Amino acid sequence: MRGTERHRLIVERLRDAAQVTVAELAAETGASEMTVRRDLDVLAAHGVLRRVHGGAVPAMPAGVEPPFAARAVSSTSAKQAIARAAVELIRDGETIVLDSGTTALEVARRLHDRAVTVMPLSLHVVTELLDAPRVRLLIPGGEPRPGELALVGPLVLASLRQLRFDVAVISPCAFSLDAGVTAYDLPDAEVKQQALAVAHRSFVLADGAKWDRAALAHVCPADRADVVVTDPTAPEDQRAALADRGVLVHVSPMEP
Repeated sequence: MRGTERHRLIVERLRDAAQVTVAELAAETGASEMTVRRDLDVLAAHGVLRRVHGGAVPAMPAGVEPPFAARAVSSTSAKQAIARAAVELIRDGETIVLDSGTTALEVARRLHDRAVTVMPLSLHVVTELLDAPRVRLLIPGGEPRPGELALVGPLVLASLRQLRFDVAVISPCAFSLDAGVTAYDLPDAEVKQQALAVAHRSFVLADGAKWDRAALAHVCPADRADVVVTDPTAPEDQRAALADRGVLVHVSPMEP
């Protein structure tokens, strides 16, 4: 397969998937992994995609949010590892405000048998925890965003202002040292900000594919978090720089 044909195939795959891997593309094109890496580097230089460890993700405009369903099947191993690590940092009896997003949903699945109080900021998470036997579930008001089912608006903000939590678990859309924690949706960013304001400790969960990226709406600086939980694909130099700013950076290994 010629280089132009490989490039076209890569672009087509990234229209349908949140991430492609070098191994998958090599198998599909019949090219070597080294050749595929060079293809990805060329396309990244033209702004078509963004390179991540082991592959590439679409170079999404800052105001365009990938669908929830697409994100739910992207970087699943990393999100599961991050969720496991985050839940280990939560103590029984604590009160938690749990953000919307696919990584937050993984956290909810691992809180199912824990004796904790949770206020979810997403109907996806509410549904996940409805039958959790030991979880005390607090459901805020708010308007669910179509598709995302994240709760936004004055009702959810009012609910948050009335309470105080031990932990805020934030699952941002993008994360970088310069832009900080960002979100695609302005009302969603406002809810995240309020969740951080009413919690004693804050965890930011960001898999490697979210690092060094920025979305439209600023939530907070990168070093506002007490703990950032990530995976080994996050840039090592940026992890070290964040730790130098006083943030505990927890790198959770992915299971084979």
